[in-house]
Amino acid sequence: MTDTPRASAPAAPVHGTWEPRPAARWEDAFLSGNGTHGVMVFGDPDDDRVIVNHHRLTRPNGSADARPPELADRLADVQDRLLAGDTTAGEDFTDGRPLLWVQPFHPAFRIRLRRPAARPAAYRREADFATGVVRAACGDWRSEVFVSRADDVIAHLVTAPGLSLDVALDHRLPGAPADLDVGHGAVRTPEGALLTLRARYPGSDLGYTGVTLLVTDGRTRPALPGVRVRGAGSVLLLTRVIRQRGEPDELAEARALRDLLCGPAHTPADAERSYARLLTRHTAPHRAAYSRVTLDLGAEPAERALSGSELLRRPNSPALLERLFAAGRHHLLSSAGTLPPRLTGLWTGDWDTAWSGAFTTDANLNLQTASAASAALPEVVEAHRTLVQGQLPHWRDNARAVFGARGIVAPAHTDGESGHIYHLSDAYPLHVWTAGADWLLKPLVDHDETRGEREPRLAAALAETARFYEDFLTRTDADGHLVVVPSYSPENRPANAGWITLNAAMDLSAARHALRTAADYHPGPDAGRWRALADRLPPHRVNAEGALAEWAWPGLDDTYDHRHLSHLYGVWPLDEINPYDTPELAAAARRALELRGPENDSAHGHLHHALVAARLRDAARVTTALDNVLTGDFFHDSLMSGHYPNRHVYNADAAHTLPAVLIESLIQSTPERLVLLPALPAGLPRGELRGVRTRFGAEADITWTPEGATAVLRPGRTCRVELQTSAGARPLSLSAGEDRVLTLGPR
Repeated sequence: MTDTPRASAPAAPVHGTWEPRPAARWEDAFLSGNGTHGVMVFGDPDDDRVIVNHHRLTRPNGSADARPPELADRLADVQDRLLAGDTTAGEDFTDGRPLLWVQPFHPAFRIRLRRPAARPAAYRREADFATGVVRAACGDWRSEVFVSRADDVIAHLVTAPGLSLDVALDHRLPGAPADLDVGHGAVRTPEGALLTLRARYPGSDLGYTGVTLLVTDGRTRPALPGVRVRGAGSVLLLTRVIRQRGEPDELAEARALRDLLCGPAHTPADAERSYARLLTRHTAPHRAAYSRVTLDLGAEPAERALSGSELLRRPNSPALLERLFAAGRHHLLSSAGTLPPRLTGLWTGDWDTAWSGAFTTDANLNLQTASAASAALPEVVEAHRTLVQGQLPHWRDNARAVFGARGIVAPAHTDGESGHIYHLSDAYPLHVWTAGADWLLKPLVDHDETRGEREPRLAAALAETARFYEDFLTRTDADGHLVVVPSYSPENRPANAGWITLNAAMDLSAARHALRTAADYHPGPDAGRWRALADRLPPHRVNAEGALAEWAWPGLDDTYDHRHLSHLYGVWPLDEINPYDTPELAAAARRALELRGPENDSAHGHLHHALVAARLRDAARVTTALDNVLTGDFFHDSLMSGHYPNRHVYNADAAHTLPAVLIESLIQSTPERLVLLPALPAGLPRGELRGVRTRFGAEADITWTPEGATAVLRPGRTCRVELQTSAGARPLSLSAGEDRVLTLGPR
């Protein structure tokens, strides 16, 4: 194959990416998904592979029935010892269990389409973010794949004159268990053929089934493990994955797939007409969601025309940030539905996923979904809500077992099924992280503020969080302040004490926010009691180096070189500490950020740093954090990211979080405040961000140049907020339905 000539230079940001050759590694395969099914598309005209993923595919590992440690009867003793100054008292606050990982996420199989090698021809593969379609072309061969948001099906259309293909569902991906019980089926049907792959996990009655309906005008013949197609003009593959216990009803699944067709397939037009109908049904909801927010950084048209791999070699190019913003938005939307994004989004090509491909909730999940409310992606918020609501019964078990309390306590790791806390060890005492429920409910609160309504299920969960603190916050210090004990700052420890300690800053911020937010949602007698409890919590501590201390308890020394920034929860995503209302604490938070080391250069650490810096109006630190990621070789050709530099460990943190960093640098809001251009990164002298949702109910656009900036607000409700710009603060009154144009002078 030969490279395709470049397309003409685009005058607007490109909502997609392309490459001049097929993917050689699964990490470089282009991505599509609908929040339940996901695909990784290689685009090889002679040996094409489409790796199929499903959000619910987790491999049994013995943890499904694991429960939280029963420690409530020992709580008072460890509290007494920690308060008495025993800095290692928490080391035995465990039931001694070995570290048990959550059930690991894994791929289902790959759809493999092989044909006789064709003579070299011009080649191009591309991903269209606005439609979710992945295309490849080589000579007269064409391939298109998307995952339908409307019909929950993977649709794959291949066309070429006289097409001959061997099609199979192949489970043999890296790390697949040798004793996985796999069966294949292939039968002819009036449309062409039906392929099935049945897999059962070792020692379990749990398994999954892949069903593919092959629709073609050509001749088909079963040839296990697949089907041979000869003399075709087109082949349409419709695929679904079902996770089940026992035997699946493959015929019912086949009928359901057949119902998606326009009619019997006897000509190329029949398969292509069915594909076009499915694509039309899918494109409407996908395009509407993806297009709500756009970013234009005024990049050079010639750079916008570059392939993704070429752009990645130009880390200072605004065209790269435009492309990564678009890709991150597409990937985030595509990976959220049945559940929110995992550590790997919705995709993996290997059964051995790092950290079980789980949801790490003490940092990564909220970082990945940080743009959901502001970037108008309620689909992502609802996926997050699904995870939370589905696990509340287990969160209640955690509160009772570990703390003997009512209410809820969230786990730091989950496979999406169990919400019980069982992933813990001496070095990771995640069972005493009490901030988790508030941290995970905060994105839902932001969404409520954005839309101006209070969701009843969220209100109930907030009340449960407050009840936990009523039962848990019973100890006081010499000044009469409540003490959070035991306390844990993920995933760090004081330089001079054990992992389990007292008054971690994140725990203080979470308790205050949870109690006050619950009071806001529940006016009445409970509200007064909860606010009074919040008022009894101690203030944050500023240490001898002028930094916000990670532990407010006197005498606990900070450990600065660490990837997590848990202690700055009050800055981002909370509004507890900011340059406007609490300038002294904001200065201490900024000093803490200055002292923080990158530890292992995790992408999430750099971008968490950027989000906090943006709230503190520190454009230089935002720029540095972005540069660390853009120059650190974090992104694959697919524009999915790695956890570490040099694309090490496939991970969605950088890809999904980067759009939030750019939005926070340009527009920030609370229910009472709008901040414009708080931390514009260097190298972006002009641009336009459109469609951002604010937490006071207005849609906002902003355009900036070196000469000044213009913001347009479209309020959905009448309100009065404080406007913050580089010129200072002033009040701003907005009326529902009346657009407001704001003009800012030179920065």
